[in-house]
Formats: sequence, C-alpha cells, structure tokens
Amino acid sequence: MKVTAEKEEKVAKMIFASIYPHYWNRLEKNGRTKEEFHQVLEWFTGFDEEKLHSLIEEKVTFKTFFKRAKINPNAHLIKGVVCGYRIEEIEDEFELYKQCRQMEKLIDELARGRKMEKILRE
Repeated sequence: MKVTAEKEEKVAKMIFASIYPHYWNRLEKNGRTKEEFHQVLEWFTGFDEEKLHSLIEEKVTFKTFFKRAKINPNAHLIKGVVCGYRIEEIEDEFELYKQCRQMEKLIDELARGRKMEKILRE
C-alpha cells in the first residue's frame, strides 16, 4: 500500500492519549507489563514514563508527539509489515507516518511475546 499526504495528515492530527489505552489494553491481554510497554516506548522515543504521562495529559497530537521525540538511532532496523504497509518502503517524505508504524510494529512484537532484546534491536 502507498502512503498519501491525506493519510499522513490524518495520523498527524490523532491525539496520542486516545490511542495509548488501546496499545496498553492489547499488551495487557497478552500478559505484558506496563514496565515493558514503557521500556519499549522510551527506547523508541526517548520519553520516560513521567514524560509520557505529561504528553497524555497535554493531549498532544501524534505530530507533536513525534516532533518532541528523540527517535532511537537504531529505529531504521525496525522492518516488516504493519496494517498492510511495509515499513522500510514508506517514503522519507512521510516520516511521521513511518514513525507511527514503527512504534506500532514494536508494540506488535511485544504483544506477540518477542524477547525484549530483539524488540530493542540489541
């Protein structure tokens, strides 16, 4: 599938706080801990638990969320298909969309029981 400017804009306007509980519910159902969830998010974005909660309270959009993030230098190692999009084929002009899909891929790997050292690309 091909990313469009409209898709990127739709994701950019989404509120992180509205999606966060969905991520957590999925992980909790699969026996993962909130500590593991936050470890993955911190590895990817640089946001510790306190910062995540302040962003949630602030109700930031994904655009603001990723603008403030310090994306891990090894994020380019996150590959695969999420929601029909092959991450490594998403064009550079759609960086926000790519980052969103990378984060979803990490959460997906965590939910599926992948070992933390593999998720964190160690």
